Amino acid sequence: MSEKKSFFKKRKKAIIIFSVIAFIAILIIFNLQSQREKSVKVTVEKVAKENLTSIISASGEVKPKKSVNISAHVPGRIIKIGVEEGQRVKTNDFLLKLDSVQYEAMADRDRALISSYRAELIRADATMKKDERFYERQKKLFDEKLISEEQLEAAQAQYDISKAQHQAIVFQIDQAQASLESTLDTLSKTIYNSPIGGIITSLRVEEGEIAMIGTMNNPGTILMTIADLSVMEVEVEVDETDVIGVEIGHQAEVRVDALPDQIIGGQVTEIGSSALQKTTVSEESKDFKVIITLENPPETLKPGLSASADIITAEKKNVLAVPISALVLREKEDKENENSDEQEEGVYIVENSRVKFFPVEKGIMGEMMIEIISGLEEGQEIVVGPYSALRQLKDDMLIKQEEKEAGEEES
Repeated sequence: MSEKKSFFKKRKKAIIIFSVIAFIAILIIFNLQSQREKSVKVTVEKVAKENLTSIISASGEVKPKKSVNISAHVPGRIIKIGVEEGQRVKTNDFLLKLDSVQYEAMADRDRALISSYRAELIRADATMKKDERFYERQKKLFDEKLISEEQLEAAQAQYDISKAQHQAIVFQIDQAQASLESTLDTLSKTIYNSPIGGIITSLRVEEGEIAMIGTMNNPGTILMTIADLSVMEVEVEVDETDVIGVEIGHQAEVRVDALPDQIIGGQVTEIGSSALQKTTVSEESKDFKVIITLENPPETLKPGLSASADIITAEKKNVLAVPISALVLREKEDKENENSDEQEEGVYIVENSRVKFFPVEKGIMGEMMIEIISGLEEGQEIVVGPYSALRQLKDDMLIKQEEKEAGEEES
């Protein structure tokens, strides 16, 4: 019995020792596994040479280079319209006529007044000359002491009155002449001829309507719009951060929403010098007007159509380039002031399954790629994604390359 107890005691002790050893072994294995360096899964590409095109995109609408709004210069009833919307006109072609009866009557009145005043002027001129001669005779007699001073003064007073009456009639003639010229000017504004050759793109009135002139609170009646469609433009709004890269002469590719299958070439011909005035309250961003003159626009192109433009600001052939997604912005290691927030931009180069950060100097930016001026060599492998991995990478970190799926777009 004693031997049996001793056997079980030894067996129990052995089990305990074995369990402790097993537990320690498990701890050691777990510790080794936890200490084993973890790798980060990344996508890798080789630095290669590319053809890059830097583009600034903007949207706007199609407009004719030359467009004229015909507005009413005088009030009046429209009695005749000589054109139709869509009609082609030449310079000085008749457009429309306002009722001119009252202005013609005013002109006749002014002419009659002028004739009447001129007749009065003839009589006043004769009277003035007669009084002048009488005054000269009286003055001579006074010098010879043949008449009194009172008689001389009476003759001079009569002469002065004649001159004043003569001058008054001359003034009345001038006033009537000015009134006639004003009336004739108004009369001329009742007939409208085309100031340019082009197309009637908008006819906003009908015969019988009353045309009103503009006031401070009323812009007045716009009768019609004439546009020269031989030269067409696209007016786009470019963000303030992009407009500094746009220059006169830059080429552009224009797409019109109504003509989705066509790309129209163009050239930047005008850049606004000040920001566009917005009616919205938001002041978050400012846009600048940029005019693109179209080259060989299709005949189907109409003013007012929505359009988008890709302005080509730079082009380079066969230059080193990397995906934009590969660029990383991190704190600068050799900054002069430890408390400063200096940062540098670069990429992670892959060597022996480990990464190292290399600062780079950038050039122009394409749609998905960016030029590298210095810092990299052709054929070097760099990390291009994913974004979550790029954020956690550090120098000498172990990585595991993931195969890029076919058709996967660079992010």
